[in-house]
Amino acid sequence: MTVDLNADVGESYGRWQLGNDHDLLPLLTSANVACGFHAGDPLTLRRTVQRAVDVGVVVGAQVGYHDLLGFGRRAVDVPPDELEAEVLYQLGALDAMCRAAGTSVRYLKPHGALYHRALADPVQAGAVVAAVVAYGSVLALVTGAGELADAARAAGLRVVQEGFADRAYGPDGRLVPRTEPGAVLDDPAAAAAQAVQLVRSGSVETLCLHGDSPHVLPVAAAVREALAGAGIAVRPFMAT
Repeated sequence: MTVDLNADVGESYGRWQLGNDHDLLPLLTSANVACGFHAGDPLTLRRTVQRAVDVGVVVGAQVGYHDLLGFGRRAVDVPPDELEAEVLYQLGALDAMCRAAGTSVRYLKPHGALYHRALADPVQAGAVVAAVVAYGSVLALVTGAGELADAARAAGLRVVQEGFADRAYGPDGRLVPRTEPGAVLDDPAAAAAQAVQLVRSGSVETLCLHGDSPHVLPVAAAVREALAGAGIAVRPFMAT
C-alpha cells in the first residue's frame, strides 16, 4: 500500500511567521503552498517553493477566499464568476514562483472555508473547477467526497481523495468543527494511529497535516514512522 502526505505551507506573511516549513517539507511528499489570498507574501511563496524543489516535494496550489484577516477560514459569499477569476489569479501567482524554481504547479487544493463550502455547494465547486479548466494545465484536485469531487470528475479532472491525519472525525464521518474541543489531534500517537486507519480503509490517496499547528513536526514524524511500521510506503501521487 502507498499514500501521499501533504501539508499546508507558505502561510507566513511578512514579519508574521507561521509554522516551520523548512523542517516540515522534508517529511512530506506534497506541499499545499498558499497563494497570497488567505496567507503568504510573495517572498514567502518563492522561498517555500524553492525549498520544496530542493527536497523533492511536489508543489500544489492552496487557494482560498480573499480573507487575510480571517486566514481564509471565514465564510465569504463570492459570485461564481468572481471566484473563478480569484482562483485563476492565485494559480497564476504560484505558477510564476514555480517557473522561477524550475518546477510547476501539479495540483490544486482549496483552503479553509472554501474547501468546506465547495464540498457542499455545487455553484462554488463549479467555479473552482472552471478556473482549473481555464488554467489549461493538467492539474489534479485534492478534496474529500462531495460536490467539488463530482464537478471535477465531470470536467475530466483527476480527483485525489484526502483524509486528515491531525483532525478529529465525528460519528457522521465529517470533520469536527475547529470551534469544538479536540478538533485538532495534537497527540502524535493519536494522529499516527488515525493515519494508518485511514489508509487501511482504502478511502484515501493522500493524508493532510496542518502546517500551522504548533505540534506538526512531532506529529508528522510519528505519522511517517507509523506508516512505515504498517508497511505503507509514502510516495507522491503526482510526479515532481
